[in-house]
Amino acid sequence: MADGNPLQSVEAALAALLADVAPLDAERIECDRAAGRVLAEAVTATLDVPPFDNSAMDGYALHHADAGQALPVTQRITAGTSPSPLPRGECARIFTGGEIPPGADCVVMQEAVTLIEENVQVTGDIPAGNNVRRRGRDVAAGAPLLPAGQWLEAAALGHLAGQGITTVTVRRRPRVALLSTGDEIVAPGEPLGPGQIYNSNRPMLERLLTRFGAEVVMQAAVPDSANETRRLLRQAAECADVVVTTGGVSVGEADHVKAAVGELGQLDLWRIAMRPGKPLALGRLPRRGEGGEARFVGLPGNPVSTFVGAWLFLRPLLGALLDCPKLAKLPTLTARAAFAAETGPRRHFLRVRLEFGPEGILAHAFRDQNSAVLASCIEADALAVIAEHGRVKEGDAVHCLWLQLP
Repeated sequence: MADGNPLQSVEAALAALLADVAPLDAERIECDRAAGRVLAEAVTATLDVPPFDNSAMDGYALHHADAGQALPVTQRITAGTSPSPLPRGECARIFTGGEIPPGADCVVMQEAVTLIEENVQVTGDIPAGNNVRRRGRDVAAGAPLLPAGQWLEAAALGHLAGQGITTVTVRRRPRVALLSTGDEIVAPGEPLGPGQIYNSNRPMLERLLTRFGAEVVMQAAVPDSANETRRLLRQAAECADVVVTTGGVSVGEADHVKAAVGELGQLDLWRIAMRPGKPLALGRLPRRGEGGEARFVGLPGNPVSTFVGAWLFLRPLLGALLDCPKLAKLPTLTARAAFAAETGPRRHFLRVRLEFGPEGILAHAFRDQNSAVLASCIEADALAVIAEHGRVKEGDAVHCLWLQLP
């Protein structure tokens, strides 16, 4: 029988999901293991980078007032060597990264000079600072290096290494239990029985959760049994910060998850005014062992609904647990619609491919937007958001959520 509760807005669902969420505790780890982690404490620079004025290219160091003269080459400076002071009227052969000698204030690239026997002829006016990378240009000692909440990827890890830092304080990875419901769901590699399908949601969600900074600590298949559903939910809540289920949250006789969450803990919200993903449940499950509670997110069973729900709800939840603002909110952009669409009482999230051109960004919607057509997610760059009772014509501006990581 259909549930009489009204559909809840996406905003109400997010508010319920994130209510009272506190960042997880922190741990100190080596930088070699910090890729994909989130800083729990701000880091301050202790060194100037670069630590001295150095040459931006191969060439000749001199005082700018000596430009236009033939200058003797009295030094050869390579990266990693210490130069001697350079008197006026002389120049030094210098290579990229080499330290600017005292007395010099500019570098002329080697292609712009003429060699005349033992001298170098420098032509034209050369400004002070030409081709010189100043000390502290990247970061100055005492300045903020990286803020708390920073997602650590390649450039940030390089920034830490440039300070000689070997350990950082990061948020503990959120522990996630991933439960797949339904007797019809079979693991890849197992033989298919009548009416059964392979579990496409589990590997997809495991990858997304890992990309969102989580650690999947439990995976289980949940049969169509009320007792087993309750048992596995209790087990999941004991080991995880977040319990995620796929399927079992609709109104069918074999859909036991929603009822089990209400019996064991608290069902905060169910049925969202969105497409795909209407039968999505949010709640909390108590922990008997260590106390507290695990957050519960019940995603629909259709794979596209699972995919969209993960980006819209799991990503911001994990961002809040990690105290990472950039993870908590999807980047947005405005594109021109290369499609037409009309919605009813539910907000639509269309899978679109973005085309960046000289006249702006075009959003191409995949032809088949059915919630069972996972192929529409493979090349999707963004979700085009079409408001409730909305209408979009080709060429209209459309708001898009960009499916990117921080």
